[in-house]
Amino acid sequence: MEDKKTFKTIDEYILQFPLEIQKTLKKLRLVIKEAAPEADEKISYQMPTFSFYGNLVHFAVWKNHIGFYPTSSGMNAFKQELSEYKRTKGSIHFPLSKPLPYELISRIVKFRVAENMKKAQEKLVDKK
Repeated sequence: MEDKKTFKTIDEYILQFPLEIQKTLKKLRLVIKEAAPEADEKISYQMPTFSFYGNLVHFAVWKNHIGFYPTSSGMNAFKQELSEYKRTKGSIHFPLSKPLPYELISRIVKFRVAENMKKAQEKLVDKK
């Protein structure tokens, strides 16, 4: 049985890949951090994860693509702009052979920050 590698940090996750993919992942991470400066970084489901009042986005490298996981609401809000990419219920597949749409990713992350903040505020109001 093959040992699954486990990661404690996003840095550890990124360092396992070839240099070109590392560069792409570092830029992706930077774009997410700039769009959500207060978000915490962690590894969840063995994927780099950013959280702010709950999970914001995850990403992971697969054989031919980078999976980006902004939840279904994050995907639905940008459905038209994401139409050229393969998608599953909760992920967008950005091909490794093409540059990532960083500006679009930034807008999706900002959308998710606003969504999570709104949910957190609604919970506070509900408790009163």
